[in-house]
Amino acid sequence: MVAVALTMATTAMAQQTDNTFKVMTLNVDGLPAKILMIDVNADGPASAGSELISEYVAAKNCDIVAMQEDFNYRWEIWSRLFAGYNHDEWAGGVLTEECKVDYAHLHRNKFLTDGLNMSWKKECKSTAYERVAWEKAFGKFSHAFDDMITKGFRRHDMTLANGVEVVVYNMHMDASNDRDENLNNDVKDREARLSQWIQLRDYIMSNIDNRPIIVMGDLNTLYHRDDAKSVFIDYINESGKATASDAWVELTQGGNYPAFGQTETKDEMLDKVIYINPKDTETPLVPTKAEVDKTGYMNEGKPLGDHYPLMVTFEASSKIATAINDVAQDGQQNSDAPAYTIQGTTATSNQKGIIIKEGRKYYK
Repeated sequence: MVAVALTMATTAMAQQTDNTFKVMTLNVDGLPAKILMIDVNADGPASAGSELISEYVAAKNCDIVAMQEDFNYRWEIWSRLFAGYNHDEWAGGVLTEECKVDYAHLHRNKFLTDGLNMSWKKECKSTAYERVAWEKAFGKFSHAFDDMITKGFRRHDMTLANGVEVVVYNMHMDASNDRDENLNNDVKDREARLSQWIQLRDYIMSNIDNRPIIVMGDLNTLYHRDDAKSVFIDYINESGKATASDAWVELTQGGNYPAFGQTETKDEMLDKVIYINPKDTETPLVPTKAEVDKTGYMNEGKPLGDHYPLMVTFEASSKIATAINDVAQDGQQNSDAPAYTIQGTTATSNQKGIIIKEGRKYYK
């Protein structure tokens, strides 16, 4: 009986202190082969490939999955997820039976769908939801056709299975194509994306409270090409209200962002997972693992879609029982003491998030 009681107590303690969760962002490549007789996705996964994507997502067992380009294969994408996940609204496909196309005035056509879909484990809850369209887009019959679709972002107020509350944004920003980039003909694309970064930033900062925030999706951004670090991440860090960081940059690049206007950084993706910790949050998020799965997301030697999944594991640090004391604000620590990340590596001078000095956690 004592052994059973001890086992039950240990299990209960593990459940109470397990404040880790995992998120995924994935563009599921769900455009049809043609839009208005124009070839746009001839090599896409289509119906059969979308079912394989659904199998893959279900197998990864993430707590929250943010998907983009969930257009014409909605049932295939969700087919393996219904058992374990809830999801938000489907905004429709492109050129489905419900779509009305004004062929006499094609330049006026704009599909109302945003192609976004967020799914979450049934143990989690979405307590509030909002959908917002971008104010600026570019490209109707060229430049990736961005202005033919009502792209934007979706916001969810989430309560995770462990009780942690987070605000999650899923989005799809304007794209560029290789040809326009190589010809330096992507100025309007970059202007539209920068406008979207600013719109997103202003929306977040206008609605910020004490809950941590996760921003993820197909942002079509490379830091050397778009000045997103300055207008979004640096802006938030300098506001005094919160800190922001790209999880992939923090965990794989030592917190060093690719320099705007310089050469491209190897392995950087268009897809991002950014986390924001408000100044007064009681559960600051700390990323512990970032994974880009280029080996598992395959079928018969080919990727399932034109994007690889990006997965990030977080812990809500202040609620985790560890030998390290609770979080204090930066500035209260001995500045001369060696600093370490939560993973045990040496922290850089500009390290954001949780750092450890003299056996104590500090929020920077």
